[in-house]
Amino acid sequence: MDRRHFFKSSLALAVAAALPYSRASGAGTAQLSVSDLQALRSALRGALLLPGEVGYDIARRVLIDTIDRHPALVVQPSGAADVRTAITFARERDLLLAVKCGGHSDAGFGTCDGGLQLDLSSLRGVRVNAASRTAYVAGGSLLGELDHEAMACGLVTTAGTVSHTGVGGLTLGGGYGRLARRFGLAADNVRAVDLVTADGQLLHASEKENADLYWGIRGGGGNFGVVTAFEFALHPMQRQVIAGSLVFPFSRLKELLTVYAEFSSHAPDDLNNDFVVSMPAGKDGVVVFSIVYSGAAARAESLLAPLRKLGTPIADTIKAKDYVALQRSGDKTDPRTDIRHAHTGFVDDFNRGLIDALAGGLTPHPQRDATLFFQHGGGAIGRVRPGATAFPHRRATHNMIFNVSWPRELESAPHIAYSDQLWNQLSRYTDGFYSNEVIDEPASVVEANYQGNLARLRVLKKKYDATNLFRLNANVRPVAA
Repeated sequence: MDRRHFFKSSLALAVAAALPYSRASGAGTAQLSVSDLQALRSALRGALLLPGEVGYDIARRVLIDTIDRHPALVVQPSGAADVRTAITFARERDLLLAVKCGGHSDAGFGTCDGGLQLDLSSLRGVRVNAASRTAYVAGGSLLGELDHEAMACGLVTTAGTVSHTGVGGLTLGGGYGRLARRFGLAADNVRAVDLVTADGQLLHASEKENADLYWGIRGGGGNFGVVTAFEFALHPMQRQVIAGSLVFPFSRLKELLTVYAEFSSHAPDDLNNDFVVSMPAGKDGVVVFSIVYSGAAARAESLLAPLRKLGTPIADTIKAKDYVALQRSGDKTDPRTDIRHAHTGFVDDFNRGLIDALAGGLTPHPQRDATLFFQHGGGAIGRVRPGATAFPHRRATHNMIFNVSWPRELESAPHIAYSDQLWNQLSRYTDGFYSNEVIDEPASVVEANYQGNLARLRVLKKKYDATNLFRLNANVRPVAA
């Protein structure tokens, strides 16, 4: 029998009512009644999806296809009122609550087993006020929508590197992007938010209103509620940027790491230079300088002169490009659909010890892909005090990411062991990690990553979410009473 035909509205309610869900405490199970679900459905303007109903299987999935979880119910809100209704419903019934925007979380925080998934895919839209250089963005919007609308007015803000990323997830955790060195993190460009807290209140947070909450959401992740609307500062920028890659053989790795450490440390704010070591299974590896220069085009070649002195590359794709098209260029290569094992850490000092560890430890393999990625930091990011927002990692000059992936039919243990052993050598050169890339770190490690801002965040968590309803995130536990 086709389950999609079997589960019609009233019957789906009855069947779903028999599905147990885990309590927040993790002890025992309880059941949702048919009347509970009927009342919720009638209170919503948006959709309520139950197992077997059309749209449920699409909503429950996140980008990493190995994550296969089944919420007891999915709410797709039409606006802030529906968000308030869903949060109140979850809180009153002690339901595990997952919030999904773009579904990019490496840990799969946007979905859950047996709880309520709040899927923000129906809460999208961007409006730009060119005169005030402001973007008003609905909480479920994707970065590509923000780029598209803002750039049409000759304006931009920092908006990640993959256009189908959720604005909320990226921004609340900090928000790196191709323009972050020039304009600051996405979080640094937030002027205000509307947010629904654990008790169902809709609050406005800015420098002048609920200023403590405004501080916390800029780097504190989803710990304090669900943002239904963002207000972003925008900046003038020409649409054409100079961007592309210089690709060199893997055999020059140590030399090129040395050059990159020097070149990236002296780059102006409008030059972003990421560094990639790609080692595909069974193939020769390559080393890549990935350039985005958003300043005056006439200066580009003089700034790139140190890299041009490296000789003829395997490939050179650097040219004038449309910025919005560039922001979409990685959409299909975002590596979240393989069996993989990843590590990440911030680097404050790109020194000789780190270069030696990388040059000695990165080795191609016939059966696994491996990628080392340095995301360029510094610039405007580092000119914000660590305590000015909840994001503390202002000293970081680079975000180092090491990713290993392999075919599903292979045994995982040898590849995980290789990754872990190399990271043990690299981690001594790191200082914390990007909380948007949390996977399965212990709670104590996640909290310690907020560094000097943790104590203030725990007090704030107690004020706005004392029962830790919002815990599927880089979680901060409320301070003890």
